[in-house]
Amino acid sequence: MTTTVDRPNEPNVVGTRPIRHDGVDKVTGRAKYAADVHPSDLLHGKTLRSPHAHARIKSIDVSEALKHPGVKAIVTSKDLPVVPNIPVSLGEGPMVNLKYVSQNVLAQDKVLYKGHPVAAIAADDVHAAEEALSLIKVEYEVLSSVMTAPEAMKDDAPILIETMTTKSLGQDTGKISNVATHTQFVAGDVEKGFEESDLIFEGEYTTPTAHQGYIEPQSNTVLWNSNDEVTIWTSNQGHFGVRQNTSALIGLPVSQIRVIPMEIGGGFGGKIPIYQEPTAAFLSKKTGRPVKMTLTRAEVLEATGPGSGTYTRVKMGVNKDGRIVSAKAFLAFEAGAYPGSAVNAGAMCMLNMYKIDNILIDANDVVVNKPKTSAYRAPGAPQATHAVECLVDEICETLGMDPIEFRLKNATKEGDRQTNGVPFGNIGNIDVLEAAKASPHYKAELSGKWQGRGVASGFWFNGGGQSSASISVNADGTVQLVTGSVDIGGTRAATAMQAAEVLGLRADQVNPIVGDTSSIGYTGVTGGSRTAFATGWAAYDAAQDVVSQMKERVAKLWETTEIEVEFADGVFTRKDNLEQRITFQEISGRLMETGGPLMGKSSVSPRGVGASFAHHIVDVEVDEETGKVDILRYTALQDVGKAIHPSYVEGQIQGGSVQGVGWALNEEYFMSDDGGMLNSTLLDYRMPTSLDLPMIDTVIIEVPSSTHPFGVRGVGEANIVPPPAAIANALHDAVGIRMGRLPMNPIAVSAAVRDREE
Repeated sequence: MTTTVDRPNEPNVVGTRPIRHDGVDKVTGRAKYAADVHPSDLLHGKTLRSPHAHARIKSIDVSEALKHPGVKAIVTSKDLPVVPNIPVSLGEGPMVNLKYVSQNVLAQDKVLYKGHPVAAIAADDVHAAEEALSLIKVEYEVLSSVMTAPEAMKDDAPILIETMTTKSLGQDTGKISNVATHTQFVAGDVEKGFEESDLIFEGEYTTPTAHQGYIEPQSNTVLWNSNDEVTIWTSNQGHFGVRQNTSALIGLPVSQIRVIPMEIGGGFGGKIPIYQEPTAAFLSKKTGRPVKMTLTRAEVLEATGPGSGTYTRVKMGVNKDGRIVSAKAFLAFEAGAYPGSAVNAGAMCMLNMYKIDNILIDANDVVVNKPKTSAYRAPGAPQATHAVECLVDEICETLGMDPIEFRLKNATKEGDRQTNGVPFGNIGNIDVLEAAKASPHYKAELSGKWQGRGVASGFWFNGGGQSSASISVNADGTVQLVTGSVDIGGTRAATAMQAAEVLGLRADQVNPIVGDTSSIGYTGVTGGSRTAFATGWAAYDAAQDVVSQMKERVAKLWETTEIEVEFADGVFTRKDNLEQRITFQEISGRLMETGGPLMGKSSVSPRGVGASFAHHIVDVEVDEETGKVDILRYTALQDVGKAIHPSYVEGQIQGGSVQGVGWALNEEYFMSDDGGMLNSTLLDYRMPTSLDLPMIDTVIIEVPSSTHPFGVRGVGEANIVPPPAAIANALHDAVGIRMGRLPMNPIAVSAAVRDREE
């Protein structure tokens, strides 16, 4: 179902549903992923990982492992150069410190989580490498570990990074602790707001560590040749970021590193950091041969970056008429072993659905003995918003107000200030809520005794960032589009369609290619819902450049000036003689006689990114005996600006919703007392399947962004934000219990029901 805001001059390609450009390769198996790279003379690398969550490394002896048949080289942290203690951007999420990135690649003096890399081996085959790992002797001094943010914040908690001091409100406190940063977001006078409120509500909420759950494990192949030039084939969301960070960690300039992006089997933010690229590079340098390193599923779960586990307290003051007067929140997000959780993003997003004059949010980034966290689809927003939306539901119940009416009464609109103080541009918050209120789902009756309905809203600010594109024109009137954005979720098609719209071509007449770091200008990561917006904008500008150059050539053919040439729907016409026409294909066939090859290019860093709002409606049924929560019906509504390819947009909304369902009902890291992950297989780490869910109905709301040529907003993030709270609210409606901790699995639900009955 699609709801569209009327716009004049609707485009011809944008908004249609052509067959995806990479579809045939994907369904036939011809698409090449990182694990499919097999250069001649290939070696295979494997990593020795810490068996302890927290320990000092006293010594590493690799002598016996080097003697094992087939072993060609071993690296430890001693092989890595000293890295400066400076922050860098990975493109999504907070800044990261290069020193910590290096220590996460190969542990130095301490291991900080079970699975932390300690050494790596390159051998003739995988089996020889695996066998040799057991021959490396590491002496550890085991230390006490800490697994949750509240525990890590205690004064007597074991300290993970003994040189790290807390930065509070931008100032270094000088205090050594596990709290890396403390940030505040302030508006108005929150305590005065509570004094002026008729009713005050408070709640505590906990969410677990959860993984992105991409299908393809990380894999990379690296060749360090004799000229000190490094080639990396990798599965990553941003190959320019791989180049930048690998450059810093191996001590070579970026000009000597070429990163070739392969097809990527999912990422969701988890494939932004580097993990094995520097290790493979040094193994290759030592051997003079290419080295491939591919993670196992257990390694993916135990040693790559999941989303943060969190603890949140929220306090809200409202008047009896349903106006939110004041809101206060305390957030403690697990960063994993090194600083850099998404706590600030969560703080920025959690209240932006509502106009609230008085706000105080304390956001704490806390290190714990778990893998370093990474971005996970709308990083930080699902966890923080879960707390707000559960409390809002409690407020609505107490006031006897319809939950959507309450949200409409308090909804932010254009001109209202966000939590970070920046005013909103044109937004679709109210449009989404009104569509939800009018939806057949919301009006439908529930019939079962243990059935319930819940709603929740969500927000994501979306990304802009740098993108590059080039377009070369072929003699047959087709074009080659090269961008620097890895294709996730149909971004290749989305950028191609925007170029096709400008050029008056069909989508299949644009051949989109993801260029490597040596063939296209710098481009940020595919993440943060920036690609269709920013790289699409670059494709739009590159296409406009093509049109401008072609106008010059047409003007020469017609012996007139460029200003007299118009272009629309793939046809050039002469203003003073409309009978004089030439198509894009026709002038393409005459490039050699009009000046030679023609190429358009663009590099952009657009601002004014349009924010996205989502609202979800979910019906559940609870099994009285087992506590299992079944989803009966699900409707996800979202403002997408302009849907470039509606099928992809629907898929993004559905995919994010399903991941949110997993976070709500099943997914979590089960940790042992000694810090080990007990469910590091897909048999035990329980992600939703098609058998667990009904069809996710999507409603696309189009409130075009006023800043983008086609009105595009990011799509892939906001949809994961509402599900946890929507399901929690539906559960309360069904059986009368409020659960502040995720996941709401059968054991937890059964226990809560028993507690209520007692």
